[in-house]
Amino acid sequence: MIAIASQRLKRLLSDWEDRRRGRAFPSRADFSPFDLQYILGNVSLLDVAYDPLQFTYRLYATNLRERFGKELTGKNVDDISSQSHLKLAKKHFIQVIRERVPIVHIRDHELIVINAPHDCEVLVLPLSNDGKTIDMLMSAMVWNAE
Repeated sequence: MIAIASQRLKRLLSDWEDRRRGRAFPSRADFSPFDLQYILGNVSLLDVAYDPLQFTYRLYATNLRERFGKELTGKNVDDISSQSHLKLAKKHFIQVIRERVPIVHIRDHELIVINAPHDCEVLVLPLSNDGKTIDMLMSAMVWNAE
């Protein structure tokens, strides 16, 4: 089990594990918005394309849009305006693809965006329509105050 501080992220990881049902990864269809109400505003979904590896926000979390002041739904991860934030996000997403497991990181966003809250925890979970090929990522970000 990976070390997660946030109770909501622990619950999300547990939900992800429960929905695998013997597969390497659950699919997006295994999750309903109703089941994720406890963390819904903090969840982003990213489509994964290969050759070259790219990430596109299918859904950008409402709370992230409000905190960072930018809507990224439908946009490529490369549209993140802060180069340091972009570098951390891409590194995290690529690590999940390469290692084929959920990965959590603690981030100090004070170093990334001056007006954004800092000390957040980010969990990225791989999803797959066929149970084998990662074609989507679920990313959830929570702040220590939440």
